[in-house]
Amino acid sequence: MAIFINKETKVIVQGMTGSEGTKHTGRMLKYGTNIVGGVTPGKGGQSVEIEGKTLPVFNSVAEAVAATGANASVVFVPPKFAKAAVMDAIDAALPLVVVITEGIPVHDTATFYAHAVAKGTTRLVGPNCPGLSNIGIIPGDITGPGRIGLVSKSGTLTYQMMYELRDFGFSTAVGIGGDPIIGTTHIDCLKAFQDDPETDAIVMIGEIGGDAEERAAAFIASYVTKPVVGYVAGFTAPEGKTMGHAGAIVSGSSGTAEAKKVALEAAGVKVGKTPSETAALMRAILNG
Repeated sequence: MAIFINKETKVIVQGMTGSEGTKHTGRMLKYGTNIVGGVTPGKGGQSVEIEGKTLPVFNSVAEAVAATGANASVVFVPPKFAKAAVMDAIDAALPLVVVITEGIPVHDTATFYAHAVAKGTTRLVGPNCPGLSNIGIIPGDITGPGRIGLVSKSGTLTYQMMYELRDFGFSTAVGIGGDPIIGTTHIDCLKAFQDDPETDAIVMIGEIGGDAEERAAAFIASYVTKPVVGYVAGFTAPEGKTMGHAGAIVSGSSGTAEAKKVALEAAGVKVGKTPSETAALMRAILNG
């Protein structure tokens, strides 16, 4: 894995003892993710057996870090308690916190995002995202290692693109989430992929709403020299309706798929009208 994480990353799972946390801890362990423990307040001192591995449970992230040397967390905590969980991880100065939880109130996200910025030690990925390969819920068996970097607002489109280009493989796939406030942006990932020697080309998946893709296009034009192909979900979305993600709402001409496509193409990005067409554009680039 090329950006943000590697084989040395030690991961704790916040909410590991819950049903989703347990299920996805097992999937990550099968993939090979180095999970060293979990955090569930009130259950510290217990341990759980998942995929043949005995994992200790701690009351706080600080305790988990002190005992295990963890340097990343993945959050499978219900929306009501997610803010406290993320704040706990930021206060423990974890370098990476991946927030899978969907439905976190925007005010809560704003609070922990601002806290992360103020502290300056933690990269947040998410919330409402599939994570990155493989800390989170991205399937571990749909592709292999390769030279493509993928950044996507959409979880399911992340999986589809990985599957469509599975014969080439990926350096890292990052699902950044589609909420109005997210920790890691398209631009953050584009910069990391541009600077990463293990990434040769980049796929960027956006969607209607906001101006993140337009800002990414401006960044690509000024900084990125590697080939980039793009897809913008929502070409047929009706105006004024929130579509799927909380951030995917179009108002007038602002945030439309067509406007984003125009901005990306002006920056030299080849944009597909469908995910499969986008994959074909990348395939043509890689085949030379």
